[in-house]
Amino acid sequence: MNERKCINLRLLPLGKKAKILSVEAHGEMNRRIRDMGLIPGSMISIVGRAPLRDPVAVRLSGVTISLRNSEADYIKVETL
Repeated sequence: MNERKCINLRLLPLGKKAKILSVEAHGEMNRRIRDMGLIPGSMISIVGRAPLRDPVAVRLSGVTISLRNSEADYIKVETL
């Protein structure tokens, strides 16, 4: 049975798919994250990490974007 759990995006394993549950940033950081298309309900996966694990490359809606871990920490996802 596939167990779902709620975690920070930073902790999502490489290649694992998840659904964005919430963006917990405030102010300018919240707007920046949402402007990149990272909104609740979106499907997302980690497609790469830098050698020191920051930044992380995420894929959503056919687009790959790079996020700093400090940004990824504000995004809660549910693993699928």
